[in-house]
Amino acid sequence: MDIRSIMSEDPVVMEDTQQVAYARNLMLRNGISRVVVVDPDGKPVGIVTETDITRKLKVRGPAWRRRPIDKISIRRVMNENPISIDVNDTPRDAADLMLKNRVGSLLVMDGDELAGIITKKDLLRFFKDRCAGRWKVRDLMTGDVKTVTENHTISHVIGIMEENDISRVVVTRDGGVAGIITSENLSFATFEDPEKGIPVEKVYFIRKTSEDKRKVRTISMLTAGDIMTEDVITVDPSADASEAASIMLENNISGLPVVEDDELVGIITKTDIISGIQ
Repeated sequence: MDIRSIMSEDPVVMEDTQQVAYARNLMLRNGISRVVVVDPDGKPVGIVTETDITRKLKVRGPAWRRRPIDKISIRRVMNENPISIDVNDTPRDAADLMLKNRVGSLLVMDGDELAGIITKKDLLRFFKDRCAGRWKVRDLMTGDVKTVTENHTISHVIGIMEENDISRVVVTRDGGVAGIITSENLSFATFEDPEKGIPVEKVYFIRKTSEDKRKVRTISMLTAGDIMTEDVITVDPSADASEAASIMLENNISGLPVVEDDELVGIITKTDIISGIQ
């Protein structure tokens, strides 16, 4: 089987003259986590993901040098020279290339023409359909889970993600799972305007808030507890890995904390699962 049968055709694209705001709007409108960047002739010159935007949120240097994230040129955020694969290659080839280069997608080329894009989500569907019964969750999961508490700052959370090259952290409470924070949670939040000291736009809590808490804060004031996703879906280590893949696809999520006897013992992500494609 070649990747032509599982790739996504007609990827969402934007021109390299646009700003980050346009990329975020495309992601929200289309329910995607990456956009292909093309030059005026329609040739791919880069790709931008939620993770790229999240990393740009961790601004450094004096406030007067910073610009609101939405007003930054997409060229300053995107990954240039995106990795590609031939349309006749196999899902195993795609999985190996993604794992080797630590990327979440590949441009699919038919000669010099962009034929589509293949993502970890596409490979997740392939795994669910073709690899049932081969692996248990415990065989593929990552045991070293990066965690934060509800009181950690967003800057700390982004730092953990950057240092470990990951796109999610688990929020713990009393040894259990209280929530999860992903690049998606962060990439659509907004910093306050560094020049005016006021919110560029309002940032509403994702979680429910009590009456004595402010319902709107700027991103610099938010904590992990404010922005995390609660009601986290978990999986048992003894479950079939294809079941974990199905749960991710059904709920449009990229990772599941692995819990045994109410204790966090690992995490399984799309990356972990595609490593099982043989």
